Amino acid sequence: MTQDEDGRDGDSGDYSRDKGGQALGARLRRLSDRIDSDGGRIYAVRGLTFEQRWFGVLNQMILQGPTTVGEIAAALRITHVSVSQSCRSLEKAGIIRSAADPADARRRTLSLTPAGDALVEQMTPLWEAFNEVAAELNEEAGDVVAALDRLDDALARKSMFDRISDRVSGLSSKAD
Repeated sequence: MTQDEDGRDGDSGDYSRDKGGQALGARLRRLSDRIDSDGGRIYAVRGLTFEQRWFGVLNQMILQGPTTVGEIAAALRITHVSVSQSCRSLEKAGIIRSAADPADARRRTLSLTPAGDALVEQMTPLWEAFNEVAAELNEEAGDVVAALDRLDDALARKSMFDRISDRVSGLSSKAD
């Protein structure tokens, strides 16, 4: 059996665990997939048609009222493209609608449809349970949110791109 640099056994058959920080992205994706999958299962067993990826966008609309893709992207600190994709899907499902902004015809204002309002009312108790379980998991895991905050702050100070570029600056690139 091999040990990694931290002295842990390194051949458990779980690549992401075995590689530790070297597989940070893979580990975060796996956890995100697991959480989203369980969320989707909860919706399905309750007979609800709802995609977990919609929650952030929909929640911003609940908190802000009618809003724009750009405002949602800024609040969630995710790309405009990602928000637009979710909005198109929500609009296709009849949960939100889009209309030209009266102040600027280039912008679209998003709002809940009557079906969206009804869905929010139906989902609110379930989302409260999600929040309670998330808080419970965070506590059980030793305040993982604080660790994620530190990771977020570290990336804000210097991106992965910049960190990797610094490491490989002496290597020749294809552009050379």
